[in-house]
Amino acid sequence: MRVLLVSPGFHGYHRAVSAALVARGHVVSTHVYDDHGGVVGRTWHQVRHQLPRRIGAGSLRRLAREETTAAATVVERARPQAVVVIKGDTLGLRFWEALAGIPRVTWLYDEVRRTRWTTDRLAAAGPLATYSAHDHAAFTSAGLGSRHLPLAYDHRLLPSPTQARTATVSFIGARYPAREQVLTGLQERAVPVRAYGRDWSGHPVDRIRTWRVATPPVPAERDLPRAAAYDVMAASAATLNLHGDQDGFTMRTFEAAGVGGVQVIDRADVDSLYEPGTEVATWSDPDELAELCRRALTDSSWTGPLRRAARARTLAEHTFDHRVAVLEDAWDTV
Repeated sequence: MRVLLVSPGFHGYHRAVSAALVARGHVVSTHVYDDHGGVVGRTWHQVRHQLPRRIGAGSLRRLAREETTAAATVVERARPQAVVVIKGDTLGLRFWEALAGIPRVTWLYDEVRRTRWTTDRLAAAGPLATYSAHDHAAFTSAGLGSRHLPLAYDHRLLPSPTQARTATVSFIGARYPAREQVLTGLQERAVPVRAYGRDWSGHPVDRIRTWRVATPPVPAERDLPRAAAYDVMAASAATLNLHGDQDGFTMRTFEAAGVGGVQVIDRADVDSLYEPGTEVATWSDPDELAELCRRALTDSSWTGPLRRAARARTLAEHTFDHRVAVLEDAWDTV
């Protein structure tokens, strides 16, 4: 089928979804609805949309209108036989009207309360797939067609086989207060940690991009391309997966396991996806976390089998190819 994938550009995950669709025999075109066109385009986006909102002189409604018009135009020109929408909460009525009569499915990788979606608007989005088990239950109760669909690992983006192991516990992701508290707590317990991302970095460009002056007291580096993030997770003695106020499991859950990393995760309920102790390590308090990290740094007889088991489970059950098969089945129900 001719499939149109409409997605945000977030870390290039649309490429993984597209490749999985192609592997199932579809002809895929992709529209990245929040693509602002390189460095110049991103700078103009900051000046035109983000800066006015920061200083209380505007909103993002104009941006949403522009993204909606562009996405609707793509649908009208592409004339797809099926459409896969990722997130899509900023796209307005004109876009969804353009999808009338076309098999489609919308996949949400965040809790709906963190987005601009409402129950009424979601009713127009066609069958839904969500990484949140709580949202899936709520959607079903509201009479919306929904499937619980966890996130996945991009097995086509391979970590470097020559990457040397490091005696470091890594964290890759946004900086929230609870996450900063975890990392500083490990530092205080003499566990070597390193964070990656613009919110952690002390680089002047990252300070400007994140509208801040201070830098957290944690060893840190700048944003990583996804391939480089895979390398870091695979090479680290252990890599942290910190959720906080989320009920869905992050992409990192499947990526850290998929690259053969030693994943130390803050959720015991991961047992629905991976076996704690043999595929991932779970913790419930800071002292337990520190002990697990120290064990990862010193006990290769534990980490070696865990790395292999995590990767094997991921390749068997948790790739984007597995998830796209569910999306494909969902759009057939329209």
